[in-house]
This record gives sequence, structure tokens and C-alpha cells, in this order.
Amino acid sequence: MDLKALIREIPDFPKPGILFRDITTLLRDPEGLRYTIDSMAEKCSDLAPNYIIGMESRGFIFGAPLAYKLNAGFVPVRKPGKLPAAVHAAEYELEYGTDRLEMHQDALHPGCRALIVDDLIATGGTAAATAKLVEQTGCELVGFGFIIELSGLEGRKALPDLPVITLVQY
Repeated sequence: MDLKALIREIPDFPKPGILFRDITTLLRDPEGLRYTIDSMAEKCSDLAPNYIIGMESRGFIFGAPLAYKLNAGFVPVRKPGKLPAAVHAAEYELEYGTDRLEMHQDALHPGCRALIVDDLIATGGTAAATAKLVEQTGCELVGFGFIIELSGLEGRKALPDLPVITLVQY
């Protein structure tokens, strides 16, 4: 299946000069969504994760059904102040300033295997910060899965030397 045909391109969003890759058109297509989840599950199954880690918010969309397919648990990573129990936190750089992600301290346990999943990798900052959260728990990070990779931004270089699985590259 040609996933690129299901991903809409929106020029000059969120600001001039940016070509935004909109996955809402992929999500609304039942066959495309099923193919996406099934393909990611097939490519990630050898990593044998116990947990899928999904970042707010599009990582939730793909992470939860992937966890279901791989018989794994799902752990959300959120923006500050959204999780009710004690959290681990990691800051990361934005184009202008910094942001922070949080994960419950008891979400993972030492010795488990975690796979980080999101819709897209650009510069890699969000995924790298999420990797730091996983490291704080003592859980083994086994890799990363993304639907879309913006190869020209070289986000893989920001990540630990682990498998990076993508379905579509631009």
C-alpha cells in the first residue's frame, strides 16, 4: 500500500516554509490505518517489547493499537502536569526554548523491554527525551518506531544507537 498517497501535504503550516505531513487523512482511511498498524507490528515484533511508549498525542494514536497487536502494555508520555502520580521528567530543545516530557515513575520496571513509538521523527528531540525517561526506570530500550521520517532533518543522529523503524521517508 502506498502510505504517502494517504498522507496529506499542507504547505506553510504551522508557519511559512514548512511542508506539514498531515496524518489525519491516513487515520480516516480504515484500510490505511489497519495496514499501518499491521506493518509496524510486523517490523517491530522481533524487538519483543513488553511495553510500547507513546508520546503525547499522536504517539498515543499509533502506540496503543501497536501494543495490542504485540501483546504489550502501553505507557503514555505526557506534557508537564498531566500525570497524577510521581513522574520522571526530561527536558528537550525546541527551535526557540525548551519543553519537557513526563512519565510515571512506576510505569516501567528494571529488566523490561520498551519500544518508543510516534507518528513522525524530525529532529529527534522528543524521541531522545523519551529515551532518557526510559533510561531513568532501568528498563531496556529496544528501539524506536515511526510512521514518517523526515530524513533530511537527520533525527536519527539524536537517538541512541538502536533500531529505528519507519514506514515512510521524505
